[in-house]
Amino acid sequence: MQSVATESHSEQLWNRRYDENVGEVNRLLDTLGEMRPEKTVPYVDPIHDVDECRIISLYSNVGSADESGFITAGDDQASTRLLGVHWQLGLRPSYVMPWNVHPWFTPGEPNGRLSAPQIEAGLRPLVKLLALVPRASALIAHGTEAHRLADQLAKAQSHTLYKRGFGIYKVKSPGGRSFAGSPERQQQWLLEIAKAYAESMTRCGLPIKGR
Repeated sequence: MQSVATESHSEQLWNRRYDENVGEVNRLLDTLGEMRPEKTVPYVDPIHDVDECRIISLYSNVGSADESGFITAGDDQASTRLLGVHWQLGLRPSYVMPWNVHPWFTPGEPNGRLSAPQIEAGLRPLVKLLALVPRASALIAHGTEAHRLADQLAKAQSHTLYKRGFGIYKVKSPGGRSFAGSPERQQQWLLEIAKAYAESMTRCGLPIKGR
């Protein structure tokens, strides 16, 4: 009996990147890719949801683009740490929208520390994302580059953010060299990340597990 080939989980996710729940965001990312055809632009995983989104996770995206083709928190350790925080709080993926400070990557070359022009180039795409997720009322900026873009956003969109009751929280990147430190320091940083997400959930009216 001849076996029937089936799609892997990663292939299924890739083929769903234009599903209704994330299609608008990923078409925006396609537009950004068309602006710079020599670059690659990772997509948003279809586990997320435009209509349900309450919190934007803004990553500094220093390093290499993930092989999956989707936006991630960084390396495997970073993703594991952040998923652990979300799980402890009961924060569902559909309530979070991941985004990169500088949406573009050069194929085969990891991003170094982002320059001021690279960070500034990410402002307009971030503003466009905000328009697609009208229920979002918090942004968690992970890492130095994300902090700088968050400051630019607050300055450029102060009136709009005020009307939305929008809050911005600055925390560590959950992986890479920025998270290098003693176990005690890493635990403290994780607690600070968890506190920022918990405060964001409270701002957005989301229940926190166990409270």
